[in-house]
Amino acid sequence: MTIKTSDFFVERLKAWGVSRIYGYPGDGINGVLGALQRAAKRGEGIEFIQVRHEEMAAFMATAHAKLTGETGVCLSTGGPGATHLLTGLYDARMDHVPVLAIIGQAETSSRGASYQQELNLDRLFADVADYVQEAAVPAQVRHMLDRGMRVAQAKNGVAALILPKDVQDAPWEAPAVAHGFTRSGVGYHSPRVVPQIADLNRAAEVLNAGKKVAILIGAGARGAAEEIIDVADILGAGVAKALLGKDVLPDDLPFVTGAIGLLGTRPSSDMMSECDTLLMIGSGFPWAEFLPADGQARGVQIDIEPSMLSLRYPMEVNLHGDGAETLRALLPLLRRKTQRAWQNNIGRQMKKWWHTLEKRAMAPASPVNPQRVVWEMSPLLPADAIVTSDAGSCANWFARDLRIKRGQRATLSGSLASMGAAVPYAIAAKFAYPSRHRYLHIYRDTCYYFAE
Repeated sequence: MTIKTSDFFVERLKAWGVSRIYGYPGDGINGVLGALQRAAKRGEGIEFIQVRHEEMAAFMATAHAKLTGETGVCLSTGGPGATHLLTGLYDARMDHVPVLAIIGQAETSSRGASYQQELNLDRLFADVADYVQEAAVPAQVRHMLDRGMRVAQAKNGVAALILPKDVQDAPWEAPAVAHGFTRSGVGYHSPRVVPQIADLNRAAEVLNAGKKVAILIGAGARGAAEEIIDVADILGAGVAKALLGKDVLPDDLPFVTGAIGLLGTRPSSDMMSECDTLLMIGSGFPWAEFLPADGQARGVQIDIEPSMLSLRYPMEVNLHGDGAETLRALLPLLRRKTQRAWQNNIGRQMKKWWHTLEKRAMAPASPVNPQRVVWEMSPLLPADAIVTSDAGSCANWFARDLRIKRGQRATLSGSLASMGAAVPYAIAAKFAYPSRHRYLHIYRDTCYYFAE
């Protein structure tokens, strides 16, 4: 039995492990939506979440990728539907998470003619996406989808697939050359990336020589919490957190100084201005003025993305590798420091800082001091809470007043700092983790707590 290209497309998405798509209907993408409905009737479908606006679909796909580590998927029609995706897709690009965007388009036969809502989508998505391709014939679709998913996952970036209406509705036609993977296979596995042993030895020499070691972690340190704790313990170091690394370590650890930068803490600032050694792990922290002065500290940086190495600070040793894997290889080379004055002083400064924040939160205001709302709510949140925040002034309370516990998750539009991301983020969190019934959404001048 001949199937439509759109039916094959949905089947292939399923083979790649896609379980949920966020999107909004429109004439240009109705073929794929029809295929999703047919697959659902057979019990082989992908869950489709219809949103109120395409921008929400892209933000939700981004949040899904941030919270699960999977590829987020969003969908829209062409024209203004496609342009509405851009802000959420830039959020994914800037924060380095994999997202696949599926976009409808006018029929291929109408190219060159005047068509309502027609846009040059290849050029529109060229800046935001690592891979953009429009299908001209059904036989291209399998290659497009496989390559798009592989690129998004390998580069932690955006892939945009453009499907004209007539291609969606055409009979499926397999490419002349078979490729890809079988139904029982897997399309892509992230490699184990670890630096050369010579570089690890050089990094260990720098860290072992340091007397005042500061560690800065970002989103790329997620999954390496235990290794970071071990490194901090051995080196007697303090740990500051870039905004997207807020939930990597809990805030009750005495050597954790909290956020850094414009939204940061005084102890983080003091630690960077006084340290003699800096270890950065998985962070593209953009404000170099909050890092040690040039020449003050010897530096080691770990990042899976080589273009981020030495981008913000002139590092002595650059380690291209996964955060957790690299730290595991580095740990046996480190020597335990007996002097703990540096780390103990960081702990004392953090106690003072929490008292300072409490005083600020208790300052009277009309109708309410929003800092107090976050301060009072923070200890009441359960260990499995997922916290999302908007950009703007509320990001200060998220960064400073919210005390993350072990097991909690927290995120926001980090590098893009886009307004309006917190609600779609929270909705995506609910779909990704339906059993985690508690969400804190910090928004503009107040915050909301959702519980079931």
